[in-house]
Amino acid sequence: MMDEEDIVKKVFLLAILTRESGDTLEEVTKVLVNTGMFDLQEGRRILQELKNDEYIVGDELSFKGIAIAQAAQEEFRLH
Repeated sequence: MMDEEDIVKKVFLLAILTRESGDTLEEVTKVLVNTGMFDLQEGRRILQELKNDEYIVGDELSFKGIAIAQAAQEEFRLH
C-alpha cells in the first residue's frame, strides 16, 4: 500500500506531466499548494526530493519521472 508521501509525489509528477506549456515548476508547486495538498515549504521540499531522485532533470521530467507520472495517471483513472 502506498503511503501519503508516495501519493503526493505521484500527484506532483502527474501535475508536471500535464502542466500548461510554459508553466514553471514553481507555478505547478503553487497550484498544488492552492489545492491544500501541502504548504509551500513542504511542496518545495518534495520538489527537491524528486530532483534528487532524478525524476526531474532541469525543469523537465526524466524518462523515469514520465513513466511514474503516466503510471499514476492510469492508476488514478482506475480508482
